[in-house]
Order: sequence, then C-alpha cells, then structure tokens
Amino acid sequence: MNAPRTARFLSFEGGEAAGKSTQIRLLSERLRSTGLDVVELREPGGTPIGEKIRHLLKHDPDGHGMSPESELLLMNASRAELVRKVIRPALEAGRWVVSDRFFDSTTAYQGHGRGLDPLQVRAVIDIAVGPTRPDLTLYLDVDPATARQRLARRRGDQAVPDRFDEEKDAFFSRVRAGFESILATEPERIVRVDAGGDVATVADAVWRQLASRSWV
Repeated sequence: MNAPRTARFLSFEGGEAAGKSTQIRLLSERLRSTGLDVVELREPGGTPIGEKIRHLLKHDPDGHGMSPESELLLMNASRAELVRKVIRPALEAGRWVVSDRFFDSTTAYQGHGRGLDPLQVRAVIDIAVGPTRPDLTLYLDVDPATARQRLARRRGDQAVPDRFDEEKDAFFSRVRAGFESILATEPERIVRVDAGGDVATVADAVWRQLASRSWV
C-alpha cells in the first residue's frame, strides 16, 4: 500500500489574463485523477464574506475610486476569512489546496502597483495569514503584448466590467515588476512558468514542477 501523500498548499499567481483559472482547473483534475482530494479556491473570495468583498473590489460601481489603503485592507479581510474557514481546515484534513492568487498578489498589486509602503503591506498580510504559507507558488508569466491581447478579448466577453482589468499599462508594468521582485527574493517557494504558449504546454510545465519535487 502506498503511503498517504502530504497535503500541499499551491498558489497560482500572475497578471491579468495569464490563464490561472484554466491551469488551476486542469491541474486539479489531474491531481484528482491520482486519488487526491483537492480544494480549488480563488482570491478575493472563497467564503460568503469573501465573495461579497470580491464583488465590491472588482465589480461594484461603488468600488471605483477606492483608496489603495481600503483595497489593501479589504483584500486581506477576505484572505483572513479564507485562511481560517477553508485553507487551514482543508490542510488539516489532508486535502490539497489550489488557490487562484494569495498574498503575493497583494505585494505585487497593492504594494508595487498602488505604491503602498511595503512594510505596511507586509504587516497587514501577516495579520491575515499568520503562519499559513503556500508550499509552492506557480507564477504564470506572460509577456506584456500577449497579456494585452488576451485582456482585450476578455473585456469584450465580460457582462460585468472588472475594475482591475480597466487599469492602464503603467499599472500592469509595476505589478509585473512586483512579481519579478518576489521571484528574486523567494526562489525556493515561487517558480516562473512560461504561460505564453498553448494551454496544454503550460499545463505540462506546471505538472513538471510538482513532479520534480516528487509530490505526484
């Protein structure tokens, strides 16, 4: 009989239109096919409170013009609920957790993108997550030109506008620089995956990252 595999917490990061949702779905399906119990999550969101915060942050017209500080606190209020109500209980039960974004997005978006004090950003994140950290973060990296093309198509398909999709190129450039900074400081936890290719190629690259650690 094979020994039970250790529960893992995986997060996917990247800019807008990097393909995170698709890759999370494909990876979760593949993990389940090996007998693992997998929980798929998204940020902000994932709990009743978190989903209400998500709507305010991304889609509610009243969210437009929100201060960067309010954005930071709301993102982490949603995250605090998710960690305590879903992520920790799932891991304790031996389930794998795969999340569409986690705290690296706050560092990149609210820290680098909005220009908030990095020490203050880190302090708020630490309150929200405590000791809970991903075992591995997969950064889906897409060159800016490809990202713009994908984002333009996504805007055309959306019934409800997304406030973050409407940001200017300069904002997305700062966010990308933020992710690059995280990669440089935490190479053991976060790895780059070239997400500019076709879906199957990217999915195989993601799987290889797990296989190289003998997790699958």
